[in-house]
Amino acid sequence: MTNANRDKQWAPSHYGQIFTKSKNWVLRLIDGALVLFVSGKVTIRLDLDGKRRPHIKRGVFWADITFRAGQPDAIRIDGLPNERARELEQSIAACERSYLFNHAYNQILAWLQLGDAQLAKFERERLWIPQSWQAVFESWRPTSNYSDEELWRLFGDPSVRARLPGEADYVESVLKIWRRDWPAYWEQKNEEHTQRELVACKDLFDVVESKPLTEEQARAVICFEDRVLVVASAGSGKTSTMVAKAAYAIRRDIVRPDLVLLLAFNKKAADELEGRARQSFDRLGMRDVMVEARTFHALGLSIIGKATDEKPDVPDWAIDVRVGQQKLMEIVDRLKDQSATFRTNWDLFRIVFGRDFPKFGEQETPDAVDRDGNAKIKTIDGKFVRSQEECFIANWLFYQGVRYVYERPYEYNTKTAEHRQYKPDFYYPDIGLYHEHFALDANGEPPPHFENYMSGVVWKREEHERRGTQLIETTSHQVRTGEALRNLEQALTSHGIVLDPNPDRPVPKYGQPPIDSALLIGLIRSFIVHTKSNCLSVDDMRKRLDGMPKDAFKHRHRMFLDLFEPILEAWNAALADEDGIDFEDMLNHAAEHVESGRYVSPYRLVMADEFQDASRARARLCCALANARPNGAQMTFGTTLDSVYVLAAPLHPGHRYFFGVGDDWQSINRFAGADVSVMSGFSKWFGHSKVLRLEQTYRCPQALCDVSSRFVTKNPQQIKKNVVSSTPATGPVLEAFQVKTRFQVQNAVDDYLAKLHRGIRDGSIPRARDRKIVVFILGRYNADNSVVPSGWQARYGGEIGLSFFTMHSSKGAEADYVILPGMVSRGFPNTREDDPVLALAMPGTDPYPFAEERRLFYVALTRARRSVAMFTVAGYRSSFLRELVDEGAVIVRTIEPLD
Repeated sequence: MTNANRDKQWAPSHYGQIFTKSKNWVLRLIDGALVLFVSGKVTIRLDLDGKRRPHIKRGVFWADITFRAGQPDAIRIDGLPNERARELEQSIAACERSYLFNHAYNQILAWLQLGDAQLAKFERERLWIPQSWQAVFESWRPTSNYSDEELWRLFGDPSVRARLPGEADYVESVLKIWRRDWPAYWEQKNEEHTQRELVACKDLFDVVESKPLTEEQARAVICFEDRVLVVASAGSGKTSTMVAKAAYAIRRDIVRPDLVLLLAFNKKAADELEGRARQSFDRLGMRDVMVEARTFHALGLSIIGKATDEKPDVPDWAIDVRVGQQKLMEIVDRLKDQSATFRTNWDLFRIVFGRDFPKFGEQETPDAVDRDGNAKIKTIDGKFVRSQEECFIANWLFYQGVRYVYERPYEYNTKTAEHRQYKPDFYYPDIGLYHEHFALDANGEPPPHFENYMSGVVWKREEHERRGTQLIETTSHQVRTGEALRNLEQALTSHGIVLDPNPDRPVPKYGQPPIDSALLIGLIRSFIVHTKSNCLSVDDMRKRLDGMPKDAFKHRHRMFLDLFEPILEAWNAALADEDGIDFEDMLNHAAEHVESGRYVSPYRLVMADEFQDASRARARLCCALANARPNGAQMTFGTTLDSVYVLAAPLHPGHRYFFGVGDDWQSINRFAGADVSVMSGFSKWFGHSKVLRLEQTYRCPQALCDVSSRFVTKNPQQIKKNVVSSTPATGPVLEAFQVKTRFQVQNAVDDYLAKLHRGIRDGSIPRARDRKIVVFILGRYNADNSVVPSGWQARYGGEIGLSFFTMHSSKGAEADYVILPGMVSRGFPNTREDDPVLALAMPGTDPYPFAEERRLFYVALTRARRSVAMFTVAGYRSSFLRELVDEGAVIVRTIEPLD
């Protein structure tokens, strides 16, 4: 501060003092404060901090100044000329600006110095800077009444620059650092840390697995963000990355071995993880080191046992899907025996309500197409009708034993030069009654694109009235609400029809069989899993049903819930009888114990494999272990004490990391409760997180990667990644063969194996090092194992190892060659993939057609290290195969003459 500024002072003028009778006073500006001297003595000192200032009132010639105005000890002085009063006001304002700037600057400087000290600690200890620390540091960011732009304007103010707390260049540099893009800065620092670690730990990354880690694997190992999701490609080394991360964390003293937990989805996978970790530690000379690998099942039971001192039992039928379905079948049979109403509703749903409807007016998936290109839907009794709604009515008539004729020509001639003969939808010959089903909504309106539809409705009504023929009507709206069947039953019985409901009525040879009881049981098992995983009651789902769109088939959903409720009660009662809980309840109870603090997890690094198969209950437990809330709000560092602790010690003993690894393109276990949205919506569950990718695959050649990736990512919900491979191609990566009938598929597969065998023997097909060529036959269903050639081992076993798997069970395995024998329509994709009732128990469904079946096909394709051979039947080509053909990805070769 200059002497001129330091010595500024104000006093009454000679005449001002005479006329105002003011005391002899002097007001001086000293080090940013106003000091009042009266008769040579200090009377008051006022810091000019912007909070307090004297009240200056100018009169005609002179101004008076009041300190502590309005208070009993107020002090008033007078006689200061108005011009000098204006100078005083300007000086006060300048001092206030300077004070506020300097105050803000000092806070900023202290904050930055704290950050610099912590950053130095991170670098010294070779640590990743996690977002939780960044968030706490940001939360301590000083608050100011001035925006960054206003601070810069103050910095340029000459009066402020005259009173800066340091050299102007240094102050300017501090202000520039203050305005930096902090998230980008931390990302840059973590990138610098990663580059250093890639060099410093190269010896570990090169030997921790049988092959050196790729850079993207090593980066995933080094990244110690609080929550990390690794989106992996098929065959990209997910397990290697998890094991290497455990070794790195232990070697670098980030986490002790006993605080590391590897989570797997079944015992076999957990054992593999533990075994792989032991091998890796041995390679690194860490022979006494062990980490824990557990299933979610084992972990959940352990948590409940420790939290309650009573470890529960989970019956086999509550874990194993197939055994659980058998248990449900027993429950359903018992309920049918106990309740005639339940038995009737079960049969009615299975036979009549098996199919859902598309939205009102939307195009339907046909069973066939007539010569005019119109969709045709097959009924149970083998007739072809024009819509799902008409099929629903026809199936109800079949179930009730009502004779009907579909589109029988009207008994009166209505043909004209422009129109064909009128054919009402249904005719009941036993009572001479016609029945029209109209595509009308709740307001009696047809879909907007149904041109001239209402004129046809009006003409039909008038024609029946004019001719005196009996007509009853149903509408789309009535079918969806259940009113249609009630009205139809009343109309038929009032005309003398006696209904004869019979679930065992023989289905004609060419009819469309109703939904199988086993399929319905499977749907109910999935519904139980999702209901419990999402902590929903039946009442919750009924409320969801009420909120569904008006054109939804609510009556079907309501019937399903009416069936589901007693089944769920019986399921829970069966658990209680064995003093047990099921898997979903176990996961939720375990999560509750962690969330409430009744169980304090010892684990600081939790890694979950196959995260694409996580249910919402599994995700909830992972969130609890990671100290994160499912709504994205972090539980960590919730108090000021925590914040102080974090800033004092970047990696304090309570810090927790979660590392999830999975491939959403391989999410194929929805029937068992998997919810791919847990992975695609990772940040909604775990809060701020880092998403990394493993895009280098060691399995499929590039051409097969390209075809399979392009196929699965047509669904925009799938997470994008660019799969790359250095695996060389060995012959064509994709082949397709067509036979005349399905009975010839086995011979065609046998011929393919024979050709493969000859190629291995004559050297045109390279051998697989020290092992046999591995071939998988992958079926959509277990029944597809019928195509495995008999006696193959005796003929080809010396060179080929052949195994049959379903596509589901093949996940995680790999072969040199993959055979897909069931690329036929109605076989693959399975058109019954996602029943819309699941929407009642899940937060949302994937709207893309056959989304899970598409992922299943991707899994099948990516099991191959060399090539995939697909087999189809003439006239029954799978839509998936047609799609590949249309894209030019494969050409179908006919290997059996069609004539």
